[in-house]
Order: sequence, then structure tokens, then C-alpha cells
Amino acid sequence: MTSAAEPPFRKVLVAGATGFIGRALVPALLARGYSVRACARRVHGALGRAGLEMVGCDLLDPRTLGPALAGVDAAYYLVHSLGGKSFRELDRRAASAFVDAAAVAGLRRIVYLGGVAPRRTPSEHLASRLEVGRILRDGPVPAVELRAAMIVGVGSASWQIVRDLAMRLPAMVLPSWLSSRLSPIALEDVVRALVSALEIPLPASAYYDIPGPDTLTGKEILEHVAALEGRKIPSVSLPWLTPRLSAVWLRLVTRADFALARELVFGLTDDLLPESRRYWDLVGYRPRLSFDAAARAALDEEQRGRAGAAGRLGRIEEALVRRIGRRLPAD
Repeated sequence: MTSAAEPPFRKVLVAGATGFIGRALVPALLARGYSVRACARRVHGALGRAGLEMVGCDLLDPRTLGPALAGVDAAYYLVHSLGGKSFRELDRRAASAFVDAAAVAGLRRIVYLGGVAPRRTPSEHLASRLEVGRILRDGPVPAVELRAAMIVGVGSASWQIVRDLAMRLPAMVLPSWLSSRLSPIALEDVVRALVSALEIPLPASAYYDIPGPDTLTGKEILEHVAALEGRKIPSVSLPWLTPRLSAVWLRLVTRADFALARELVFGLTDDLLPESRRYWDLVGYRPRLSFDAAARAALDEEQRGRAGAAGRLGRIEEALVRRIGRRLPAD
């Protein structure tokens, strides 16, 4: 890997810089010595940091891509649709336009953060994420696709769902999809993986899984989060509770966007396990935070800033459920 004093690219574009991942990635790139151009559909003025430029860019409007990519050596693609009837077509169009504009601008690398491929047929949401990865990797600019399962951190939709379920359910029903296994990863470790993706040898486009250190079922994830808050959740198995019915149930519990929550549930009908952990060997790094440590950090951050808090009624509800959970025995 390139030494810390010699970043391999001079200027880097971050498409999706105001999103959950982008907000954490931009400061890490600046600290690494890169000049960063942060790209988002809505620009709210300069962010006031040396080496950082903010530009407006709509990936569905190719006219904005040329100016955004001009003078850039490499780019991060952190954009995807959150749902709707035509979200796969929108994702496809945006990725194709980005590939074309990146080639014209002379970029030397694209880094994309996607999702882990299931062994069986993926959900529509996962299928779109995987298709975007293929579009980027099939283009003329070498691309690194990193694939993560659940990312643990305040602002992550999948984390928001499991956090709300663990905090708000006095008892837990167990549909079959909660037996699916995955390797959650902390936001901190995802950022480290993304920064490293600029510095690995890349003779041709490639994809890599970036799993966290633990492999857990959905049920175990909920139990771990509840335990961090001193809760025990009684549970009962309901294998007939389909992902579609579960999505309706989630609507009553979680603050996450319903369309996205539904797609994430559909994606958990199969294990989301890595093909290998070879990326960590390639970059000489191991994920630093266990699931429990990452979850504890996210809960603490929310408490400090009330980030994503549901307001007074939500806090009262969670406090009542917490008291009940501490009095009930677990299975």
C-alpha cells in the first residue's frame, strides 16, 4: 500500500457526499491528504474546510456530470435510489451516465459501495445495488466495488430498523427471515475500507466483500442491541410471518423510511455472508469494532446528540418498554 505521505491520487470526487457514508468519508479523505470535491444534488454553501470543494451535481442530468468530474483523478460513487416503482431504472441510468462521464473526464479509478450478494435470488433492492456495481466495473475506468451487509452507525437505515425493534418491542415475534445470517460492520471500518480502496493495486476492475468480525442472525442482532440497554426480550417463533407482512409490522415500529425498510426486509430472506475476507488481507487491516462495540457507539452517539431521536413520545415509549423488558425473563 502507498505510504501515508504519498496519496496515489491528487483530487477525488465524492458523489453522495451529504449522505450517511459520504459525511463520514469526506473528513477521512481530507485527513489522508486528498483534495476533495463533494458532490450532491443540493448544495448548501461551502463547508469551510481546507482542501474541500462543494459542487452541485445531479447524476440523472448528464449535463452536470462533466463540470463535476473535470480535473478529478478518482471518484466515489455512494448514490442509490431509496425505493419507488422505477428505482432500478433510475439507478441504472445514473450509473451508466456516471461511467460515460468518468471516461470522458479521464478518471483513473471509481470506488463504489454496494451490498453483499445472497446465495439465492436477491431482493429488488439488492439486485439494483449489484447491477450498479456491474455497470461501474464493466466501464472503461477501473472500478473497485466494496460489498457490505448491515452498516452500524447513526444514519444507517438498516441500523435504524434493528435499533428501533430492539428498543420498542416489549416482546419479539420471530419470522423465519430473522434466522438469516450476516456480518455487520461498523461505519468506522467501512470508511477505512473505502479510503484504502484508492491505494490498492488495481490492474482490472474487481469486487470485494467487507465483512465485520462477527457473524450473527437477525434474532441475535436484536438480542445484542437490547442487552446493551439492559433489556431481555421474550420471543415466540412465527414462521408464517412473511417478509411482506413483516414490512407492514415494521411500519408501526421503526422510524426508517417505509419503502426502504420493506426492501431491506426482503433482502434478509437469505444469508448475506461474504464470499471471503481477502480484502482485509489485501489492505493489511482488520475491522476494529465488534458488533457490540459498534452498536454501543451508535447508541451513545444518539444519546449525546439525540441524532435521529423520535421526539418526546418516542422516548417515553422506549422508556416504558425498557422497564417492562427488565422485569420479564428471556426465553
